[in-house]
Amino acid sequence: MTTDTLPRPPRQTANPAPIRPNHSVRRTSSIDVSWPDGPEGERLMIGRARDYATLTSGSAGTVLHEAEFQARLSQDKTITAITADPAPANLQALVGERGGGHLRMVIRERLPELLADASPLYLALDDISGTALVSAFAWSQWYPDWADKFRQSMGDSEYEKMLDQRRNICWGLQDGNSGVNGSISTNNIAEADGGDLRNPADPKGWHALSDHEGPGFRRARRIDVWKDAETGLICVDSAFQDTANMKSGGRVAIHEYSLAITANPQSLEILTLEPTAHILPFHECPGAIVNARKLAGSSLPAIRETVLADLRGPQGCTHLNDALRALADVPRLIEYLR
Repeated sequence: MTTDTLPRPPRQTANPAPIRPNHSVRRTSSIDVSWPDGPEGERLMIGRARDYATLTSGSAGTVLHEAEFQARLSQDKTITAITADPAPANLQALVGERGGGHLRMVIRERLPELLADASPLYLALDDISGTALVSAFAWSQWYPDWADKFRQSMGDSEYEKMLDQRRNICWGLQDGNSGVNGSISTNNIAEADGGDLRNPADPKGWHALSDHEGPGFRRARRIDVWKDAETGLICVDSAFQDTANMKSGGRVAIHEYSLAITANPQSLEILTLEPTAHILPFHECPGAIVNARKLAGSSLPAIRETVLADLRGPQGCTHLNDALRALADVPRLIEYLR
């Protein structure tokens, strides 16, 4: 089967975000990336997160907690500077570390209080790794020959090494899949309109995002938690999206998932879990949902460890895994409900 006859990957955004439910808590987080000094300069990351309580759907609510960080990363994804408000005591220990899976371990080890408290700042900092790896996609929306220039800048041997390292890192990039084709293409994702996640009918639904002109990338998350009045079960509606500015205006999405979950309010066991793929780069990518559904029956407080154990490598999708891992924050949001 040629790439011309393959099924198209999902391309329908769920944006804008729904209006906040009655008696709910919403956690939102985002990282906006820009290149103030041009493509050869450092990237600037502005991360923000907020917990917001709502009594009546759509009405103004109460800010429970909010946080922000700013970080600069060199071309090789090394953190050269970082500030935060509120600032954890050991934040500067992240300077000199590189964005990637190792950084998440460093954050857990050096800023354990953020993890223990399920701080919204932790969720934003945890996303530095994934954002650092994907954010260069923003340049493809401004320069059609970006992929070719990227290959030339690396040299053939380094480029081929990088492609080889991508193999089997996730469900969509297993050997034999359409995404493992010896090149990096943006053709599959350039048509997927990411829209705007902010709902004009619910102006309090999101914290302030860092909009800017020029090439830019955004990773955004939303987690709504409420208690069903009839069943007493905890309900979760969660969303995850990676988008970039388009030169023509608006945004284009590369990854977007949503999750619908119910959980036992006492045991915190996940009773039902249904992921939905909205926008993904390759037609095989949604297949990762089958394994993700198997996490029903897992414990919310232990979900990060469960995802790492059960959905590693080609067993899962790295972006869906990120959305699942963030469910570990739900118990803290349930405490707010109580």
